[in-house]
Formats: sequence, structure tokens, C-alpha cells
Amino acid sequence: MIPELEAQERRLVLKSFTHEHAWHLGSMLVELARLRHAPVVVDIRRGRQQLFHCALPRTSADNDAWTDRKRRVVERYDESSYLVGARYRAKGTTFEASSRLDPDRYAAHGGAFPITVEGAGVIGTVTVSGLPQAEDHALVVEALERFIAAGRIEAATH
Repeated sequence: MIPELEAQERRLVLKSFTHEHAWHLGSMLVELARLRHAPVVVDIRRGRQQLFHCALPRTSADNDAWTDRKRRVVERYDESSYLVGARYRAKGTTFEASSRLDPDRYAAHGGAFPITVEGAGVIGTVTVSGLPQAEDHALVVEALERFIAAGRIEAATH
């Protein structure tokens, strides 16, 4: 699983990311979630600025707390929260047991993905919370892939 998650991060590098891109990506995530009747919160940030946030029906403030905890993992490691958790599991431990980070502030569960811009590195995060962690992660990856394919955000070429 780790090589697949690493490949996603290498593939989903963007040429740019603006406020307008955040709106379109967030709207696409909300639409995908609505089509699936998925009770999720969607959060997109560039640095410390929240550019997009939407809480769909059947979510709660707990989902907002999860988005914050998963986002902090991406900000600290510059990798998806799912990949960070998978690396710990591959070592036979858990993030909570071995990271030495406060589990009330950090969660290495799937759903937060780095927004990486060519030449700039990780500049933000896109986070989904409300589904099982593999599904949260997959929803974010699917939206980024569709968004790039639709020409909304150009993928960087390596």
C-alpha cells in the first residue's frame, strides 16, 4: 500500500493553486459526496488560510475536529495523513503509540492530502472527514485526479 500512496503524491503535483482552484476543487468534492450520500466535511487550506469549508448533512463538530487533526499531520510531515499512518503500521506500531505527538491534536488517519505545487512544495491541504479512513482518502484522490483531468488544475510534468 505504501508504494501506491507515494505514487499518488508524486502524480498529484500541481503547477499552481489559487483561491479559485480551491473553490472548484471543494465544489467537486461536495458534489461527489452528495452523489454518494456521503456525510462528510470538506476543508481546503493554503497555509493557514481556510479557502473552502463545507459540512454536509449528518456531520457534526467532531468531523471538523478530525479534519483539523488530520490536516496537522500533513502540515508536519508533508505527506498524506493516510501515508503517515501506513508507515507506522508497516513498522508494527501505531502513530498514536510512537509519534510522540498529542493524539488530541494529530491523527494519522486517511483523509488529508497535501496540495503540492511544482517548485514550491506543499502549500496546503485538502481534507475530508466522515467516512472510514480509506474512503476519505480515496475521495480526495479521486477528486484531485478528476480535477486535473478536467483541466481545472494543471498537473506538473516530471
